[in-house]
Amino acid sequence: MPPAPTHAPALTQRRRRLVLAICCMSLLIVSLDNTALNVALPSLQRDLHASVSGLQWTIDAYTVVLASFLMLSGSAADRVGRRRVFQTGLVLFTTGSLLCALAPGLGWLIAFRAVQAIGGSMLNPVAMSIITNTFTEPRERARAIGVWGGVVGISMAAGPLLGGALVTSVGWRAIFWLNLPIGLAALLLTALYVPESRAPHPRRLDPGGQLLVMAALGSLTFGIIEGGSADGAWASPLILGCFGLSLCAVAALIPYERRRAEPLVELRFFRSVPFSGATVTAVTSFAALSGFLFLNTLYLQNDRDLTAFQAGLYLLPMAVMTALFAPLSGHLVGVRGARLPLVLAGAAMTASGLLFALFGAEASDGRLFTSYVLFGIGFGLVNAPITNAAVSGMPRARAGVAASIASTSRQVGAALGVAVIGAAIAAGSRVTAWWMITGCGVAVLLLGLLTTGRRARATAERALINQV
Repeated sequence: MPPAPTHAPALTQRRRRLVLAICCMSLLIVSLDNTALNVALPSLQRDLHASVSGLQWTIDAYTVVLASFLMLSGSAADRVGRRRVFQTGLVLFTTGSLLCALAPGLGWLIAFRAVQAIGGSMLNPVAMSIITNTFTEPRERARAIGVWGGVVGISMAAGPLLGGALVTSVGWRAIFWLNLPIGLAALLLTALYVPESRAPHPRRLDPGGQLLVMAALGSLTFGIIEGGSADGAWASPLILGCFGLSLCAVAALIPYERRRAEPLVELRFFRSVPFSGATVTAVTSFAALSGFLFLNTLYLQNDRDLTAFQAGLYLLPMAVMTALFAPLSGHLVGVRGARLPLVLAGAAMTASGLLFALFGAEASDGRLFTSYVLFGIGFGLVNAPITNAAVSGMPRARAGVAASIASTSRQVGAALGVAVIGAAIAAGSRVTAWWMITGCGVAVLLLGLLTTGRRARATAERALINQV
């Protein structure tokens, strides 16, 4: 087999758009699966007799495994070929979806969600790397990233409605059946139209770093979920041991990765203030999103007695705003830079959280829908500057690693959001959960102001010089 070219060959505009569409299909099946599954949680809870912690694990088994393998998948794609890894991810994700649809119980479903996640780790960051190497002109790349972000909005709009319709008419298993035709179509189109590419200097694998990342994320998430599942659990030796293991894994990871010539986690990337800011922004914004969806899905169906489809209709204003503002955010990043969309995103998400925390948005449909609209605007604006900061300040040869770090940050935030917000719900403190989401919005706002100025951009330029 001939070696893959280091970069994608020059493509026509039509072919580049087709590559973008194919990559967006992978994002669609992953995002659609997650948003639709959130609406299905109450139905799944009844059918499988799941507790709140069981529901948390249904979501977080996926996000923790996904976050653990994203950086490995990104570096593997740069090493062995981006199209090859992307195709492998499509096969695993589609197979995992089939297994989830056939799962006989909650434990099996959680295990098969982990299989899905391994495949998913090979999709989004690798697709972003393909896009980065296909769209090399900065403004064109920013617009492509805006389209990419718009797919998240489309999935948020279609996911709750489609998921609600499937759950109401067929059952929650139909959500996983839906992934099969999309995944198979994306697999065929990838083979036909996506060119192969890889980094000019393949990176070595880092199994030690991989194990430390898995230990840090897995033990932290387990401690938060199980610590909130019963009274007094926070002080139990098991939970304290989980938190201790997570701290030790992080403490060991940093010096271990610094000593490696080709580490799994490129700590040198974090010398760039915009890159570091984008990483933290990804964690906080996706923690807010996952917590927001988790809270509202349970509230709409358990407290208001809505059907899954009706709950999807209620969430539609948020999804529509995300779909509309994501492409606008990509345009703003290309024309004005990252500061404006980040500041607007943080302000909108903060206002949405405050409507729940201070003004009882649940008591009025007007306030409830206003909060949904504001959150949708904020989340729609936040994605493009995160992704652009991750990939634009790094060499194209490291695009897979840089994009995977940004994607890992998103999934870490999603996992922590479900874990922490779920723990607050289990403790009977819904208002505390809303203050947490409000705090995430404030963090996005402050990071947008502090990490996008002239001095911050200068650190990105120095980091780029050090990487070349």
